[in-house]
Amino acid sequence: MSSESQRIQLYYWPTPNGHKVPIFLEEAQLDYELVPVNINKGEQFEVEFLAVSPNNKIPALVDPHGPGDKPLALFESGAILIYLAEKTGRFLPREGAGRYQVLQWLMFQMGSVGPMFGQLGHFLGYAPEPVPYATQRYDKETRRLYGVLETQLESHEHLAGEYSIADMAVLPWVHVHWFHKIELDEYPAVHRWYRRLLERPAVQRAFALLADKMKIGDPDETTREMFFGDSQYAAAGRRKGQAEGNA
Repeated sequence: MSSESQRIQLYYWPTPNGHKVPIFLEEAQLDYELVPVNINKGEQFEVEFLAVSPNNKIPALVDPHGPGDKPLALFESGAILIYLAEKTGRFLPREGAGRYQVLQWLMFQMGSVGPMFGQLGHFLGYAPEPVPYATQRYDKETRRLYGVLETQLESHEHLAGEYSIADMAVLPWVHVHWFHKIELDEYPAVHRWYRRLLERPAVQRAFALLADKMKIGDPDETTREMFFGDSQYAAAGRRKGQAEGNA
């Protein structure tokens, strides 16, 4: 997976979290190299990828021209979005109240939308047998969070005023509303915001990346094992072995 490229390397697979960073890269027209990491087949557990993303999750990014013109590796999509925004001076105010408005909605996505929508998706599409309590619990919380978005977008064109990394972070999770059995017509302000962002060429280009590889729900046994089986825990041993080998 390594590369000597002087372009930004984006370690990527087409998932809601994965989509966030290419939206920014396309919006900012940054030159980047796509490095596919097929999480359905376990490529996220390869030692080389773990050196970039110790939590074995996509997306991850390597910027050969990071601070001080030195290479910088980053994982966690929120951290990557903040880094790119500060690197380019775009989609995040440098100071003032507007900056914190963007950051609070970004944290809302990272701390609430992603985890809660993700849990609902798990119990709807990946659990080996129905778990009614869990499904109902996460369905209610997902709908509550849609209500928070609806209230904000009733009076704002974008989540934090101007189009920002907060919109880029939330959009991919709303994009898979069908998987969570959410009808966007029930949230008209969210629906208007969603349609408007889908009209952006950069968003269209980002969603098109490896679109034919996107697989949500109804996993085969290999995919289920890669996502939720013992492979997740075996990766910790590989990281430990790598660290001892480098000691």
